[in-house]
Amino acid sequence: MSPVIETSTPESTPRFIAGFATTPDEIAETQRLRYRIFAGEMGADIDGGADGLDTDHYDAWCRHLTVRETSSGRLVACTRILTDDKASRAGGFYSAGEFDLKMIDSLPGRVMEVGRTCVDAEYRSGVVIAVLWQALAEFIIKNEFDYLFGCASIGLEDGGANAHAILGQIKQKYMAAPWQRVRPLIQLPIADARPVDKVRLPPLLKAYFSLGAKACGEPYWDREFNCADVFVLLNVSDLHPRYARHFLDRSKIEETTVVAGHA
Repeated sequence: MSPVIETSTPESTPRFIAGFATTPDEIAETQRLRYRIFAGEMGADIDGGADGLDTDHYDAWCRHLTVRETSSGRLVACTRILTDDKASRAGGFYSAGEFDLKMIDSLPGRVMEVGRTCVDAEYRSGVVIAVLWQALAEFIIKNEFDYLFGCASIGLEDGGANAHAILGQIKQKYMAAPWQRVRPLIQLPIADARPVDKVRLPPLLKAYFSLGAKACGEPYWDREFNCADVFVLLNVSDLHPRYARHFLDRSKIEETTVVAGHA
């Protein structure tokens, strides 16, 4: 399904709006949503403390992109952005703890990492994902990044059968060129069973591929989060035309209801 672009008119108000968390309370709100989804839904082994927050030292170096419901102000989705200049001060990219990133180090131009992406269970619609990704695309283009990368997770609740079936689909349609591969530090074990239900791409992976991103090899086995992490890379020059047209056309940028903070 093609992403939905909401536009603002005098007669209508957008249901969702994107922006950046700028205060400690707003950042804590994103960490609380992350904890609720990663620990509460996925069963990740996270020490959230008394406040139930998913935190790590990278948070201090990231921009935290959010999507809120306009009428209530409720936070419904978030992701965090770690740019190349901030990563050098943070001790590297988060993904370096899961993959050998020599390939990323060799890329020309500017790179940025996206991570900890999550959407409230009550709002997992194409519209919310579209608003988040449109704001992300605008950030990439306005700040002249050449590559975006990150990890998208596939749950292993069934022992990995569904994950391996999804990975089979990815290998057929969405793999990067051989020179753009990364190596996982811990490989995903082979699954003995076959998936019971119809195999569907997780929404986050689907969103990455709709942008024009490619998967860069075998997944990392994240035992703490009980998932398989697929490393994806987007060459901004390969940004899907529907996003590129929207954000390279200044009149369309001004019409969109996606409101992002200043870089």
